[in-house]
Amino acid sequence: MILLGIESSCDDTSAALVEDGRRILAVKTLSQIDIHKVYGGVVPEIASRKHLETVSGLAEEAVREAGIRKSDIGAVAATNRPGLIGALLTGFSFAKGAAYSLGVPLAAVNHIAGHVAAAYLAFPELEPPFLALSVSGGNTLFIKAETYTRMCVLGSTRDDAAGEAFDKIARVMGIPYPGGAEIDRLAKAGREKYGVEEAERLFPLPRPWFEDAPLDTSFSGLKTAFINTFHHAEQTGEEFDPLLAAASFTEAVGDILISRVEWALSRDDSRKLVVGGGVAANSRLRERLLETAEKTGVKLYMPPLSFCGDNAAMIASQGYYELLAGRTAELSENAYASLEEAPGGF
Repeated sequence: MILLGIESSCDDTSAALVEDGRRILAVKTLSQIDIHKVYGGVVPEIASRKHLETVSGLAEEAVREAGIRKSDIGAVAATNRPGLIGALLTGFSFAKGAAYSLGVPLAAVNHIAGHVAAAYLAFPELEPPFLALSVSGGNTLFIKAETYTRMCVLGSTRDDAAGEAFDKIARVMGIPYPGGAEIDRLAKAGREKYGVEEAERLFPLPRPWFEDAPLDTSFSGLKTAFINTFHHAEQTGEEFDPLLAAASFTEAVGDILISRVEWALSRDDSRKLVVGGGVAANSRLRERLLETAEKTGVKLYMPPLSFCGDNAAMIASQGYYELLAGRTAELSENAYASLEEAPGGF
C-alpha cells in the first residue's frame, strides 16, 4: 500500500509517499527557518499561513517525484497531535480533503510515534517490542513500544523539553534561531579546548534526578542555571567563554538523558533502543548513545540526520501501522495541541 503522508505540526511543511510503511518513494519538505529566524522562534500564525500556501504544492511534487498516479495512493496519513494547533489543523484538514477526494482511508498520527517510526525507514529489520527515546524541541519522552501502535509513556519532561532548553540558551548567547546546530559546533570546540571533565568543573550545572519517577526529566532548572551564570558574567564583567559554556551545557543534557537510558535499559528485556527527534541530531548525544549501546550490549536504532527532523515519511510509516491495526480516522476527527487533550492520551 502506498500512503501519502502529511506533516505540519510546527514550522516544517512536508509531504511524502511511502510504500508499506518502509520504502520511501518521495519526500518533499519545506523549512520555514528563514521566515521565523528574524523573530527568534516560531510564530504560530505565520507558520500556519505558510503551511496553507505550500502543502498542496508539496504533495503534488511528491507524486511527480515518486512517478505514480494519484489513483495509486491507497491511504492518507497526517499528524493530528501534538503541536501548534493552527499548524496541525492546516495539514490535517488538507489530508482529510485528500482522503475524501481519493476515496481512501485516513490515519491520524501522533507526532511522537512518528519520530519513533522514523527508525522503520532507516532499519527495515526493526520490529517491536523496544525501548524508545523521543527527544525534540517540544517533547522529551521515554516510551515502551509493545507493538507498532501500542505504546506506553514511561517518563517525560516535567517542564522544558531538551530541544527547547538548547534554543533558549542559544537565544541568550545571541545565536540566531534555531540554535541547536551552532551550540553543537561550539560544544565540540569546547570539549577539544578543555576536555569534558574540566568543562564541567569550570562551568558546573545541575543534573536533576527524581527518585519517585526515574524516567522523568527536567531541563528548566538547568536552563535557568545557565542563564543566571551568563547574566552574572555580564553584570560583573567576568569572562564568559561560549565554548566552555556550550560544552558544559551539552554534557549536562547528555548526562540527564543517558542516566535515564541506562536505568531503563537495565530493566528492559527487549535489548533494543530506538532514538528519534530533532535533538537526536546532536553529535555529542549520538556519540554517547553509541557508547551506551556498546557498554550495555543493546542494539541501537538511531536514524540518520535526515530522519531526525520533522518529515512526512515518518508520519506515513506510522500511519501504515495505524491502518493495519484498524485505526481509521473519521473525517470528523480533530487535531490536538497536546497529548493530554487528545482522546486516549498518547
